[in-house]
Amino acid sequence: MTSATAERLDAATEPAGALLSVNNIEVIYDHVILVLKGVSLEVPQGGIVALLGANGAGKSTTLKSISNLLRAERGEVTKGSVHFDGTRIDGLTPDALVRMGVIQVMEGRHCFEHLTVEENLLTGAYTRKEGRQAIADDLELVYHYFPRLKERRTSLAGYTSGGEQQMCAIGRALMSRPKIILLDEPSMGLAPQLVEQIFEIVKQLNEKEGVSFLLAEQNTNVALRYAHFGYILENGRIVLDGAADALRNNEDVKEFYLGLSGAGRKSFRDVKQYRRRKRWLG
Repeated sequence: MTSATAERLDAATEPAGALLSVNNIEVIYDHVILVLKGVSLEVPQGGIVALLGANGAGKSTTLKSISNLLRAERGEVTKGSVHFDGTRIDGLTPDALVRMGVIQVMEGRHCFEHLTVEENLLTGAYTRKEGRQAIADDLELVYHYFPRLKERRTSLAGYTSGGEQQMCAIGRALMSRPKIILLDEPSMGLAPQLVEQIFEIVKQLNEKEGVSFLLAEQNTNVALRYAHFGYILENGRIVLDGAADALRNNEDVKEFYLGLSGAGRKSFRDVKQYRRRKRWLG
């Protein structure tokens, strides 16, 4: 077997036990701007994984590289591979991924403002082939988890609150019967009470409906309370990863991301840069 053949076989094989596997990917925008540098992560079946980091660290780009939405922004994956449920997917179209069960909820929610809440939810079922009853049953399931949406189902989405639009975006994703939801900055622009409510629903969907989640989130504190595992991105690289409890108790993470130390809360200027480590594979 030649080395080139071996490389192709390795690239086509998903690591055992991972529902989603991102393997050493590199992303470039406009053929010149290197944004992601050797990013690797895994989401197990039934897991909630947090992708953490400051604004501009590369979290949204990582999600879009998985859902293949980079091309619309003049970006492309130039190295590495992405596997989902045993299949390599980095060459597939976004609509093909939706049919496979990979659904992204974009940062900023992106509801159709001129449609009602219920019409927005039904757009999530456009790829499905089941009859009306199956779709109606799933609509009631969404209303079970988001009773506020049932109250506002005839309201235009553009006239609902930020929290209601976030619920609508997640509900629309559920209507696609997802295996995994890529959830980008779910806490953005929401009051703390609403953030807790959204994350509680994510937890329920994970535990009761078996939906896996990859969360890109700046709110490290809340994300690590609900996630099982976490990765921290900085300048397009994974610099730290581990079980959520371990990351939450890590002194470097406490200081750099939570603003806490043994002496109490510290300002950003006083916080040391925590130890970095590269995560290149191969």
